[in-house]
Amino acid sequence: MEDGDDGLDRRLNDLGERLAERKTAADRAGDKARGADKSAYSQAIKVSSEFIAGIVAGALIGYLIDTLAGTGPWGLVIFLLLGFCAAVLNVMRALGKVATPQPRKPDDDRT
Repeated sequence: MEDGDDGLDRRLNDLGERLAERKTAADRAGDKARGADKSAYSQAIKVSSEFIAGIVAGALIGYLIDTLAGTGPWGLVIFLLLGFCAAVLNVMRALGKVATPQPRKPDDDRT
């Protein structure tokens, strides 16, 4: 019967080791998922702040033009729309939907 107990102890130890391995693998996968959540959250904050900043900047510029030139609400309306367009473009660039403009390289053949 002692051989049966030894076999049971050995199988129990093997099972404990396999469970420990799976637990560490699950912990590592959980850490990666939490890191991905943090990354997505930080990107969402970045994109939303860029969007809000574009609209606010356009509205402030329009308000200043209206105040200085006395043009009524037209400067605010026009620059608010321009700020919205710039904000949408910045968000699309941040998300990779639109390419970021690259500086032009001078052609050596045109001299």
